[in-house]
Amino acid sequence: MRINKFLADMGVASRRGADEMISAGRVQINGVTATLGATVEETDEVFLDGKKLVREEKKEEYYIMNKPKGVVCTVSDDRGRKTVIDLLPEGVGRVFPVGRLDYATEGLLILTNDGELTNRLTHPANDIPKTYLARIEGTLTEKDLNPIRSGIELDGVLTKKCKAHIVETNKAYTKVHVTITEGRNRQVRRMFEAIGRNVEFLKRISIGQLKLTGLDRGECRPLKENEIEYLKGL
Repeated sequence: MRINKFLADMGVASRRGADEMISAGRVQINGVTATLGATVEETDEVFLDGKKLVREEKKEEYYIMNKPKGVVCTVSDDRGRKTVIDLLPEGVGRVFPVGRLDYATEGLLILTNDGELTNRLTHPANDIPKTYLARIEGTLTEKDLNPIRSGIELDGVLTKKCKAHIVETNKAYTKVHVTITEGRNRQVRRMFEAIGRNVEFLKRISIGQLKLTGLDRGECRPLKENEIEYLKGL
């Protein structure tokens, strides 16, 4: 088993988070600093920050949160900022966020210790649709959204085709629903920046058919069984 999958299965972090830990030299296998792509066997001893990881019977936990802006999507933050883990109620086990919403973005976030589900929802090959409500400064027309829909070049690579339509407009701002199937860094904001538009407010409102309803900013609740099964089927 690859070391990043082992760490994800242990509930330590997502696979991407595990890779960051490995790159930082925080993980050892049998006393030797692990490298990206290393594998482990049942008889191997794995250490994180000098502490041996012991496989225990893991209860899988799943939560949905309405992340407020001004909170980071990490388990801990070396700059002392509030994290999404700080917003969880007492009694929640060791879970981690599935993907990331940037510091200024709010909305639907899933937290779990299920490494396989995390990988399914974040792997770019799976094309999981995620819908955002973006408030854009000034007036936009449907025609203005065509470059967004067809693909914007970011870091030398075109974004995948996406859906975008106006839900409200006036002289001050335009509200747009944007559905993307990628998770590139600050993607929605950067797509609008590329066409000369400023995103004043951004909120993720759904992942697939799972919608953010009934939760105030900063609140979370356990996912229902039918919601968990739905996400596993995406």
